[in-house]
Amino acid sequence: MSDTSTNRPLEVACPQCRSKVVWTEANPYRPFCSKRCRLLDLGAWAEESHRIAGEPAMDEADLDAMLARADRDAPES
Repeated sequence: MSDTSTNRPLEVACPQCRSKVVWTEANPYRPFCSKRCRLLDLGAWAEESHRIAGEPAMDEADLDAMLARADRDAPES
């Protein structure tokens, strides 16, 4: 008995429009279904609609204050 699931290419949902996309080297836009969906996703990252969760970055004033505290609290040699 042959396993037919290994013969079928992987299908994923396009992150932009959720349509089915065959994951093959023949699709230059994978995981997206088209150039349009890829560009829409890139635009969302550029306008900061998409973000990676994490702590907010420190601005320069916070960094200067932290360095000043470290210098003040450092033991004298």
